Formats: sequence, C-alpha cells, structure tokens
Amino acid sequence: MTDKPSFWQRIGIQDWFLSNNNAGQVVKAQPITPDTVYKYIIGKFKESIAELSFAERIVFYHEYIICLNTDDYRTFMDNKNGLLGLIAQESVKMFYEILNDYAAVGKSVEPSSNKWVFRFVSHPDYKQGDKGFIGKLMPDGGQKQENLRVTFIPRQTGLAQTFDISNELLKDFIFYSEGYYEIPYLTNLKHGSKTEVPEESTVLARFETTLPDKAYSGQKLEYLMKFNEIIVSGNEETKDEPHIFKIPSEWVNTPHLRIRFSKTEDKFYLSSFGEKTILNENLVERSSSDNLRWTELPVNSRIILNGIIGVNIFKA
Repeated sequence: MTDKPSFWQRIGIQDWFLSNNNAGQVVKAQPITPDTVYKYIIGKFKESIAELSFAERIVFYHEYIICLNTDDYRTFMDNKNGLLGLIAQESVKMFYEILNDYAAVGKSVEPSSNKWVFRFVSHPDYKQGDKGFIGKLMPDGGQKQENLRVTFIPRQTGLAQTFDISNELLKDFIFYSEGYYEIPYLTNLKHGSKTEVPEESTVLARFETTLPDKAYSGQKLEYLMKFNEIIVSGNEETKDEPHIFKIPSEWVNTPHLRIRFSKTEDKFYLSSFGEKTILNENLVERSSSDNLRWTELPVNSRIILNGIIGVNIFKA
C-alpha cells in the first residue's frame, strides 16, 4: 500500500521545501514569536503593494492567510491566547500608516474591499519554524476560480519561494474558527501632513543655500530638516515655526516649496508653489493649494528658485 502523497508532492515542489533522509544538514528551525509573525505580515503587505499597484493607484491584499506548523499554531492558541488577534490589530494600524504615506504624495489609495481578514492556519506537512503566506485582493470573493500566489519559507534555506497553487489544494489546510479575525476598513483615513518629530535628535536631511543679497554676501545658510514635512518660504514669511525654512530673499516666494519625507519609501518629495522652480535642470510643474503635484527629490539634488536662489539637499 502506497503512502498518500503530501501537499507539496502533489504540486511538484517536494524537493524545494521538505527535507528527506538523503538531504544534508537541516538548519535548525527558529522559534516563531509574535514579532516574527507581525513583521512577516507587514513585509507581505508591502510586497503586495509593489506587485499589484499600477499608474498612480495603490493596490494591496485585504485577506492574509498565514500558514504555520500545527504545534506552532497550538502554542499561540494554548499558551499565548489572544496574541494572534492583537497581531492582526497592530498590523492593520501599520497598514494605515503606510497607506497614509502614499496618499500624502498624491497616490490614489482606494480599497478593493470593505474589510481586512486574517486567517491563521496550520498544515500537517509544515515543520516547526515553517511559515507560509497566501494573499487575496478581495476576501472570500473575486479569486475563487483562479490560482493564488503563495509564498513559503523553507527551513533549509530560509529564503522565500513564490509559486501558484489552485484553490482546490487549499482543502488540505486546517482552518480554525478561533484563528479568524475580521476588521472593518476605515474610509476616513487622515491623509494630512505629519509634522511631528519622531525623536528630538532626528535629522532627515540638510539644506544649504548661498544668498546673492548684499546683507548675506558670502554667507551660507543651513537648515536641518527634523520634520516629515517642511515649508521653504521667502522674506515675507511672518510665521516663525521650526518646520519652516525661511530664506530671507525677495527672490523666494512665500511659500515657495513643500518638501516631505516618506518613511515607507525612504524618499523625499517636492511640491512647488513659486513662480519658477528648477530641480536638477528640469522645470517643476507648479502646484496650487487644492492641487498638489509631488515630484521625487533625490538626495544631493540642486534646486533653483526663480532662477536666482540655489538650494542643495544632502542626506543627514
């Protein structure tokens, strides 16, 4: 009597993931911790944005099926009861923070579903330390007849492998009712500016400018960017706030620029309100207060304001 083929044998990737008696030494499995699961989910969320988004539209998975070894799963449910639900909640909080960063630079962030769904499941062929991921664009709909993209991390290499499987094969996974978490999608996200400083000493970038005005002849003006978003303004600026970089020159409009830092992308962006702004010899399209146009601002760039004032940006 032959043994029933395993899940991985049936989809033809047995040698990729599961060890055998002839294999070399297997890397010892690392314990699955709450932080491991949390970071794994956030990583898959970012990957889904990178794979699914197009044009100015940000697209992302709404359902996250996290596959664990049976013993690892039971450890969470028996000894760490409630942690999986907390992990799901904290993951969604980070999802919104990431989406807000995209919305702040003018990207279109619209959901494909009205909820987030998390399913923590186990599979008998998974060994301790193994974890896998299946993502869906629309929970319980829209993909039932199509193959799903599955990511699995084999314990031998620790390197992620991605492949397609049919929904028919999902019957082999064990879904637990206590491992199901559903969170409504909030449509009232705040896409406004973030001007708070993460830490007192954090410096995101350094700006330098040399003024042609006689009063500042030969002097270099420096500004340290400590906020996620700043304003570059001219000598008519009346506000004296730390997120405003005031350049005391009549050649700088008030305001002239908005510059923001996206933590998600680790990039700077620029929006211009001045009469003329040149970024690395390219004219920047002018924005209005109700129609912001964001342009990527590479580090070590040179900005020319109204053909007179030069501003350089350097990484702190």
